Amino acid sequence: MATGSATAHGQARRAANSKAVAVAARAGFVARGVIYVLIGVLSLRIAFFGGGEQADRGGAIAEIAHKPFGSVLLWLLGIALAGMALWRLSEAAFGQAGPDGGKPGKRAMAAGRFVFYGFVSYSVLSYAVGDKSSGSGSSDKNSQDVTAKALDWPGGQWIVGIAGAAVTAAGLWIVVRALLRKFEEHLKVAEMSPKTRQVIVSLGVFGGAARGVVFATAGAFAITAAVQHKPGKAKGMDNTLRTFADTPAGPWLLALIAIGLIAFGIFSWANAHWRNI
Repeated sequence: MATGSATAHGQARRAANSKAVAVAARAGFVARGVIYVLIGVLSLRIAFFGGGEQADRGGAIAEIAHKPFGSVLLWLLGIALAGMALWRLSEAAFGQAGPDGGKPGKRAMAAGRFVFYGFVSYSVLSYAVGDKSSGSGSSDKNSQDVTAKALDWPGGQWIVGIAGAAVTAAGLWIVVRALLRKFEEHLKVAEMSPKTRQVIVSLGVFGGAARGVVFATAGAFAITAAVQHKPGKAKGMDNTLRTFADTPAGPWLLALIAIGLIAFGIFSWANAHWRNI
């Protein structure tokens, strides 16, 4: 029995490390890059031209849907994101690439990413089959609705506050890791030319820091909603990005963040080629 169990486990591990899973992961990085580039472009439009477009995942999905062959593109995007989820699930089950990839903390983070990318894939595919309220829903309305429900629970303010603090901490963690260039540990840097490495590192630092700032700011708004017991203070990605334009720096700060998100999208495309899977 033990031998059969070990054999099954070995077969599962080989499947997780297979070429098919690697291809799925790389397709997922391409899809993630598409979403971030589109969010960045939408943010730039808002910064300089205003308008009611959503600068979030829903806005990116709607933007794709309105293009020629948009439905086909959404199917490809959703399937690619499912590939990313599958790869993260394999990491949660068997550990990441690298000497310390089997640590419980890293496997737990991989499990969380599996759930996230699984949800994103589902929302994109649901939109592709006709559920227009699924993938393109406003991140701001969703954040406020969830916050309002949570605040009505016993200890709701604490729950929302702790969740906001966790998102803020995650955002700051993303910023620090980007600035410290921790992402290089996961890339095939030895196979890059010096120029290629310089470009990819610059994209990773700038893009990762911009992404982390957005997360940290959104978390801070959730904390404010908890302290003031006002769910309307919670903001999704769209309103979080628009808030940068309301600072003394005006639209230029939003434009800087937008360019950073585009850089992160391009960095994701680089990961599709250079990432250790």
